[in-house]
Amino acid sequence: MRREAGVVCALLLFTPSTALAASARGESGLLLPELRRVNVVPFEAKKNGRIGGYRLGQWPYERGRAPSAAYANPGGFMEVTRENRDLPISKHFVLGDFLTRDQAAVWPKYLLLDPRLVDKLELVIAELERGGRPIRHVTVMSGFRTPSYNGSGGNTSGRAALSRHMYGDATDVFVDDDRDGRPDDLNGDGRVDIRDAECFAAAAERVEARYPDLVGGVGVYPATAGHGPFTHVDVRGLRARWRE
Repeated sequence: MRREAGVVCALLLFTPSTALAASARGESGLLLPELRRVNVVPFEAKKNGRIGGYRLGQWPYERGRAPSAAYANPGGFMEVTRENRDLPISKHFVLGDFLTRDQAAVWPKYLLLDPRLVDKLELVIAELERGGRPIRHVTVMSGFRTPSYNGSGGNTSGRAALSRHMYGDATDVFVDDDRDGRPDDLNGDGRVDIRDAECFAAAAERVEARYPDLVGGVGVYPATAGHGPFTHVDVRGLRARWRE
């Protein structure tokens, strides 16, 4: 199915200039009219690392010149409220799936989300389904991370100081059809291990081959005591591959 090109929405304000290349693809099911209902708050509304009571922190090059547009300060943030956090933004995802996992009692929250990322995830799901594996749910372990959370929140082991998660174009995911918070046996071999993360990564490779404008990072992570195996997917604009 050929993508529909050139559909622009307010979401393009939330990421650096590379987001201007984003488009909606017929396969991906991005719900752009729904996204237009989300309030946009400019970057300048952030004072002393916060917008209202919500802590964001400082972006890496906020006080200096970024090495490229990909690391420039965001243009603004989506305002996520209790009322709109369950807003569907595509076939398999709602707005709140991509929020930073902290400050549970603080509302509203603020979010960066590149539409190409949601696009890519939905295309990966479609690729898996073409291979005979129906997908009902994908859990986002980590989507957008505020700089504050990226530096000190939760388990910080393995996090990059210039993580793409801080720019809203990266996510860590696994298939979780029964929504029990644990990865499923994606490849059907009777066990849950890193091969399931590799299966998701292989589908992401095929999507990038078909849609070069979605090129980015794909990383595979094994299970630890704190989590099951998962796959990192991003749309940084440059090919990157790794395995932990």
